Amino acid sequence: MMIKMEKGQEIALSKETPEVFVGVGWDVNKDDLEADFDLDASAFLLGENGLVSSAPDFIYYRNLKHPSGAVVHSGDNVTGDGEGDDEAITVDFAALPENVEKIAFTVSIYEAYERKQNFGQVKNAYIRFYDEDLGELFRYDLGEEFSDDTAVVFGELVKKDGQWAFKAVGEGLQGGIIALSRRYGVFRK
Repeated sequence: MMIKMEKGQEIALSKETPEVFVGVGWDVNKDDLEADFDLDASAFLLGENGLVSSAPDFIYYRNLKHPSGAVVHSGDNVTGDGEGDDEAITVDFAALPENVEKIAFTVSIYEAYERKQNFGQVKNAYIRFYDEDLGELFRYDLGEEFSDDTAVVFGELVKKDGQWAFKAVGEGLQGGIIALSRRYGVFRK
């Protein structure tokens, strides 16, 4: 049975879950578009300090696979057209490096400022977790409160006492993928 999550809610994954598939999707308000709209899903593999340990811990359209093979991105969908997930990320828990304590799942708008785009032009955005055998486990539908934002943290996988749980975050940011990269330590000051 699929569970619909609320912002801030946390759900533990079964210890027997060897891997999960994380799908993200969205639609755009076609009437608002002056240019093509390209959203990009990313995953940041974070240590105890909430930062990546190195650039390869940032999985996105230019780095589709973590060196460990534990996290794999499906590739960039530059239009978001079609039904179902627009982009997906697979997480193999057994292959994750021991120092990974959290994985943040984000979506940013490519060239948002140049194209005058923001999440106010996006609708039906979601993140969902599914298992090949069990189907969809849970889903978090984002609301419409990100009207001026160019990046959103959809949710986080968090490790507590060796057990993984998903937390629905729904936090918007200004600055697109650059702001996310700074937040998670890809670009150190």
